Amino acid sequence: MFRASLGKARRYCWRRQNLKAYFSSSLPWSDNGPRRPNRDKDKINYNPDISFSADVSDEHLSYPRVTANELANIGDNVPPKRVRMLVRDFIEDALYNPHYGYFSKQATILTAPGEENEGFDFNGFKDSAHFESAVASRYMECGSVTETEGPGRQIWHTPTELFKPWYGQAIAQCLVSEYLLKYFPYEDFKIYELGAGNGTLALNILDYLRVQFPEVYDRTLYTIIEISEPLARIQRERLRRAGHTKRTVNVHHRSIFAWTKTERAPCYVLAAEVVDNFAHDVVRYDVRTLEPFQGEVAVDDAGEFIPYYTRITDPLVSLFLLLRRRLHHQPALPWYLRSAALRRIYASLPFAPNLSPPEYIPTRMLSFLRVLRLYFPLHRLLLTDFSSLPDAITGTSAPVVQTSIRGTMVPCQTLFVRQGYFDILFPTAFEPLRDMYEYILEQPAGIVDDPEHSRVSPLIPSSSSLSLGMHFFSPSNRRPPHDGISSASGLAVGERKSSVYSHAEFMGTYADLRKTQLRNGENPMLDFYQNVQVLF
Repeated sequence: MFRASLGKARRYCWRRQNLKAYFSSSLPWSDNGPRRPNRDKDKINYNPDISFSADVSDEHLSYPRVTANELANIGDNVPPKRVRMLVRDFIEDALYNPHYGYFSKQATILTAPGEENEGFDFNGFKDSAHFESAVASRYMECGSVTETEGPGRQIWHTPTELFKPWYGQAIAQCLVSEYLLKYFPYEDFKIYELGAGNGTLALNILDYLRVQFPEVYDRTLYTIIEISEPLARIQRERLRRAGHTKRTVNVHHRSIFAWTKTERAPCYVLAAEVVDNFAHDVVRYDVRTLEPFQGEVAVDDAGEFIPYYTRITDPLVSLFLLLRRRLHHQPALPWYLRSAALRRIYASLPFAPNLSPPEYIPTRMLSFLRVLRLYFPLHRLLLTDFSSLPDAITGTSAPVVQTSIRGTMVPCQTLFVRQGYFDILFPTAFEPLRDMYEYILEQPAGIVDDPEHSRVSPLIPSSSSLSLGMHFFSPSNRRPPHDGISSASGLAVGERKSSVYSHAEFMGTYADLRKTQLRNGENPMLDFYQNVQVLF
């Protein structure tokens, strides 16, 4: 990770600064549960204040329920009022609404200096402090500091941009090595990249293939799936200028969640720093019964946010909790809620909240995994993102909510902020993600789509066993084989399962580290981004 001298330029920073009141809601999450006489009511409010109203007003509950997709299709240029929605839909709308979302109007990605195939001269830097100073100067050149009040131009960096073209070449080396081993020359080299930003990663990969592996480049079909129309336009222009034609690369302006075309050939799906912006739901458990509750938010006619909880009705939340039980992944409960006796004692304490601390669950990630299984049945996934983040709001797997104020990235303490002005990014729990990903891939169609959740307690294990069935005759480190498809060895043993690597491990394997080594021997390609992991 970057040191303090780059704190003002990061996508997330260590500094805290109060925001002006008009950027966020004045209403906090509710921390105390309903009064005992109201236990039969479905709506639960959880307020940190000792004195509070336990009930959400009937007026707020009468607002129509909307989704992020519905709000995107309405076409309004301002966020909605007098509506209610799941927390997942609030996050997705705030980030991706085509008319006022963060990525539609505010976000800009830092580009390294030089031509398309050039970047920072790492061998010319004395040490990491010298390199960090150069990055800070580049931010100034890109106009990250403005004199205007409130959120200004939002600029952040990614490893793709900081270490171009060497980072992209490492990704290319990883993918082409496996392609040459398994599929060349019988299959085309098909790559699907999600959220390609400025198009730098695609450009570096294709340039590398064209020079180093021309016979593979001739078989390459590179597809970008980009939700942001401005970024999709930039990607097309840059790739065409570099001489990569439509025969080789195509850009589709759409969300991966709206993808409907099935790719039946072997392919590689690349998601580099994309899933951190996938929307999450928030759940809490009743401290007496451990019944889960889903988080929702109402927006009143003044634009204020009223968060509240209700019993789970959303199929995607139900499905995620069901799959987590099947995988024997434990919910994020404090130790004093894991024993029935301790729960009774805790619930009887004065002013004790009736819900557990918040837990953010990656429900949109689950949607993504289902899309992969349905439309890319023979894919190989390479996913890299943050495994932890500083300055997150309260809760397990909670996001960082931040904006840029006059060149300084400022983290917030609440999720409910003005839509479109704040980046909301989540850490990824890579080991649980790997387990759920592999489990979903091995299930027949329809098995993981059943949202039945008969066991309301997260501590009651599922009766289904993951050690039987198709695993009985297959190696534990390989997926069940597809009918008629052999592995690279020619045997019907299935593909190897995904593994989790640190950023340094992955780059140490595939990158040309001589290109990013500083004069004093430091290598920022390995030393920075220590909170990043890779699933492959």
